[in-house]
Amino acid sequence: MRVIQHPVFTPRETEEVTFTFAGRQYTGLKGESIAAALLANGVRTLRHSEKKGEPRGLYCGIGHCYECRLHLDGAGEIRACITPVEAGMCLTPKKGGAGSEG
Repeated sequence: MRVIQHPVFTPRETEEVTFTFAGRQYTGLKGESIAAALLANGVRTLRHSEKKGEPRGLYCGIGHCYECRLHLDGAGEIRACITPVEAGMCLTPKKGGAGSEG
C-alpha cells in the first residue's frame, strides 16, 4: 500500500531510498513523506503518547495535529506527514517508546 496522492507531497520519482526508523531499515520513494514511506512498509505506529503510552500514528496527514512527530538525527523534532524521506535518514519515535508494525 502506498500513498500516491497527497496535498503536500506527491512522489515524482520512483528512485528508492533507504532510511532507518526505530533501529530498523526501510525503503521509500524519494520525495514521498516519511509517513507515507512507513505506511507502505506496514508501519502504523510512529510513537506512543507521553501520558498513557498509547500508540500514535498518522492522523491528519497535513501537519496540523503533531501526532506523527518523530526525532530526526541532526534536525530534532519533525512531522513525518510533511517531511520528505531522504536517503540515510535516521528517525526515532518521540518520547514514550518505540514504533511498531501493525
